[in-house]
Amino acid sequence: MLLPLAAYGPTFVVVSSVLLYISRGAMTRPRSHGFYRFFAWECILGLIWINLPVWGADPRALPQRVAMVLFMTSIWLPLHAFRLLRRDGHPGEARQDEALIGFEKTTTLVTAGAFRYIRHPMYTALICLAWGIFLQQFTWLGLALVVAATVLLFVTALREEQECLAHFGQAYQDYMRRTRRFVPFLL
Repeated sequence: MLLPLAAYGPTFVVVSSVLLYISRGAMTRPRSHGFYRFFAWECILGLIWINLPVWGADPRALPQRVAMVLFMTSIWLPLHAFRLLRRDGHPGEARQDEALIGFEKTTTLVTAGAFRYIRHPMYTALICLAWGIFLQQFTWLGLALVVAATVLLFVTALREEQECLAHFGQAYQDYMRRTRRFVPFLL
């Protein structure tokens, strides 16, 4: 049996604190992609918090089935992307940017796997996660949070593209011409 929503409050605070700690370098740089990503994470955490009491209440309903596909995507894409960034991106201290998380400090442009088609598989995964959580139940607060998370992740991607252009130059510009931001062949 699920606990009342208020019982999850301390967990919300702890997870928010962890996300803030991970984002500490970016929080001092409001123009960095990590600044906007932190607030997207908070919106997603809010969605989880308001939807926990009804999570999976009607697993046969169409919204729940769509949510399951979105959840599967939101699990596979970041694992796939993280592996490629670590393996092919050769993260290192050459990128002395305190706003970047360790695996983001890539020294080589990654264009294999999902990166062959989309520039931001991890943000795509977060968008899928947010919408999958939202599909647990419609509320106006949930709609506001999922739209905010989506907009924040879009801004995050735009800021990251500027950072990558500054670091990788023409190679990234060429890469941008060959790929889409979030959805292969579409967006």
